[in-house]
Amino acid sequence: MTRYNFSKYGLFLCMMLVVATASAKTEQQVAPSTAWSLSEPLGLRYESTIDTLFENYHATMIPSFRSKAWATTGNYGAEGQDQIFFDREPASDFFFRDALSTWLPSVKTQRYYNTRRPMTLLSYTTGGDKYSNQDRTTAIFSGNVDKKVQIGAAMDYIYSKGSYDYQADKNFRWSAFGSYMGDRYEMQTFFNNFNHTNKESGGIVDDRFITDPAAVQGGVTKVNPKDILTNLTAAHSYLSGLEFYMNHRYKVGYYHYDRDSLTDTIVGRTYIPVTSFIWTMDFKTNKHKFSNKSGLQDTTFFQHTYLGLGGTEEQTRYLSLRNTLGISLLEGFNKYAKFGFAVYATHELRKYTQVTDSVTGAEVELSEGLEPLSVSVPHRHTDNLIWVGGQLTKQRGSVLTYDATAQFGVAGDVAGDMDFSGNVATRMFLWRDTVTLRGYGYFKNEKAPYLLRNFISNHFAWENDFSKVTRFRVGGELTIPFSGTRVNVGYETLKNYVYFGTEATPEQCGSPVHVLSATLDQRFRFGIFNWDTQLTYQTSSNEDVLPLPKFSVYSNVYLKFLVAKVLHVQLGIDGNYYTSYYAPAYNPAIMSFHTQHEVKCGNFAFLNAYANFKLKKARFYVMYSHVNKGLFGGNNYFSSPHYPLNPGRFQMGVSVDFVN
Repeated sequence: MTRYNFSKYGLFLCMMLVVATASAKTEQQVAPSTAWSLSEPLGLRYESTIDTLFENYHATMIPSFRSKAWATTGNYGAEGQDQIFFDREPASDFFFRDALSTWLPSVKTQRYYNTRRPMTLLSYTTGGDKYSNQDRTTAIFSGNVDKKVQIGAAMDYIYSKGSYDYQADKNFRWSAFGSYMGDRYEMQTFFNNFNHTNKESGGIVDDRFITDPAAVQGGVTKVNPKDILTNLTAAHSYLSGLEFYMNHRYKVGYYHYDRDSLTDTIVGRTYIPVTSFIWTMDFKTNKHKFSNKSGLQDTTFFQHTYLGLGGTEEQTRYLSLRNTLGISLLEGFNKYAKFGFAVYATHELRKYTQVTDSVTGAEVELSEGLEPLSVSVPHRHTDNLIWVGGQLTKQRGSVLTYDATAQFGVAGDVAGDMDFSGNVATRMFLWRDTVTLRGYGYFKNEKAPYLLRNFISNHFAWENDFSKVTRFRVGGELTIPFSGTRVNVGYETLKNYVYFGTEATPEQCGSPVHVLSATLDQRFRFGIFNWDTQLTYQTSSNEDVLPLPKFSVYSNVYLKFLVAKVLHVQLGIDGNYYTSYYAPAYNPAIMSFHTQHEVKCGNFAFLNAYANFKLKKARFYVMYSHVNKGLFGGNNYFSSPHYPLNPGRFQMGVSVDFVN
């Protein structure tokens, strides 16, 4: 019988007591709080949300639910890659970061708040037993000093032992942020720091422990997940970093004075900006470390060993300092120009520090048992990069909005690079509601990141002279609110696509790869009965280079109702499914997913039974995840080769908005 660690639920029970106390307070009547985020490179503001919704709160704690099709090593807070191609981020300048990007802070995900009164949002979720517990604690504070100044701080701590052995992770990040929104001067800034520690199991040694346990246990059908042998037992990945970001905007304009028509006296004034001068600074550092204390496993699990036997202890560092200067003519600055227009220049300094000085095959003594190297990669490398660009925007208006950005690389490693992107949206009034039609697209012709071209470590070394990668994407989205329908169709062509191949090393595909994607998001409402479904069909013209599940679905059937006019309730079952395909494999030494053509994953259902609640400023949930395990949906619940997803487990969580 499963032994649950009831002592760890003490914090949950205490927070539930706080819920009752906080809900009993009389709520003050003040203007609602707002939130926004920024876009690069000039820091345009976009409306965002405050994370207080209770609908589907439970789904945030399921590792495989980061996407409708998420390839992952299985544990919460661990590595993963989005298999919905149009949602996948491109390779970054420090590829170790990519597999953990969904857990990392960024300029795009950073939120700023105008809370009008101090807000503290505290959340705690937990699940599993004492051997496999999965805990997450988050806290966000934001407060306004006055109408113009806002300050805040946030903390996020994930500690998950994992359902299987040697897959635990501990992820901690904290941030401080603030803004000043004056008539002439605006500033938004944040400082983020993160530290991720992940045990690396290398996957389980035999998939039949999951798919057919009787075959490997002498007829015994039950298996304790912690007893399943793994390929690695003494390996760890560490990823840490910080980012300091500032966006400054000084607006030149004039004041418009409001007068009382009866007394002809000034009753107020409004500042009308015409031109903005912009400076954005973004400084970040990252460090990746891979450690394996077992020399035997180190040489047997990995295909190559170049620098040393007896285990691995190595790290790679990255530093970036980016400064952007821009001038912007603001939207509506005169009656003939209803759009905003900006030009800018960006300089970025990048520094890379790898594990060793330049090494060639002639310098390696084969008698040591090491393989010869045929690459010469510098221990340190510095890039000075310069871009120039322009931006055209129209964010106001009920009929037509758009944005278009063109950027050209003019110096350094990015000389000759081009990046054009844009969005356009229009609204139509139909059947007493507003229908939105949006088009999007981009054209990019860019050099592959430095580390995909030059890299050295104990188990991997490459020196690639890749051609520029060309990507062309176009698509459209139709949103019909009254029918609960959203349709998104897109097409992309990739030429000279760079990817991690079957040897877990970067390769380039000379022939074009074409991807077609279509997504239907449909929501039905019948009184308290609700059914939300997201369907995605996608196809790749080259499955060897870019394998994708052709069909993916997330479906959520639930009842939503109100009890005693104060308690919001959502009771339901949700789950996802995607078709079988050659899912990417994961290599722990480089924290990256790569192609493989031996094992197919998918063709299984992962369902959860849940209950979400909201009482005044508090929300909480209880859930049993993977409720269908052993009943239906199949036992092949691997989203990446040799990394099974969690078996069934009980989970719960609570979040309280302490608004003073």
